[in-house]
Amino acid sequence: MTIKVGDKLPQATFRLMTADGPAAKTTDDLFKGKKIVLFAVPGAFTPTCHKNHLPGYLEKAAEIKAKGVDAIMVTSTNDVFVMDAWAKATGAAGVIEFLSDGNADFAKEIGLSLDGSGFGLGTRSQRYSMIIDDGVVTALNVEEGPGKAEISGATALLEKL
Repeated sequence: MTIKVGDKLPQATFRLMTADGPAAKTTDDLFKGKKIVLFAVPGAFTPTCHKNHLPGYLEKAAEIKAKGVDAIMVTSTNDVFVMDAWAKATGAAGVIEFLSDGNADFAKEIGLSLDGSGFGLGTRSQRYSMIIDDGVVTALNVEEGPGKAEISGATALLEKL
């Protein structure tokens, strides 16, 4: 069953890079008591994700945060080391938090996983964006196909804040 507006996020654990190396953070650690913009991509460095989806959030980060958002986060099923390299390569480190969902546990739990095995990609996340307020989804925008970043992009999300 796919998560919907009004639902509380399920318990899951992400990995993110810290100054001390990879660290595990739960959904409560990341979302409890905060207003968060979370967007998901099928893969770091993949064309649409790297050239379209992430750059929009980086360009509009100040506008998004000015609307009372505590943090902007991106998740993908890539491992924590790839996510860290992507953060550094895009200049988004320190602006956007990069969450690894390496086993697609979160994507599966919220019903937004994607079978990319036909392309040699295994289980991935669908492309989406959501606004989360104290662990509850208040807006959700899921793309119809993995090659588009329109309704889940930063401009569309800003209209919902």
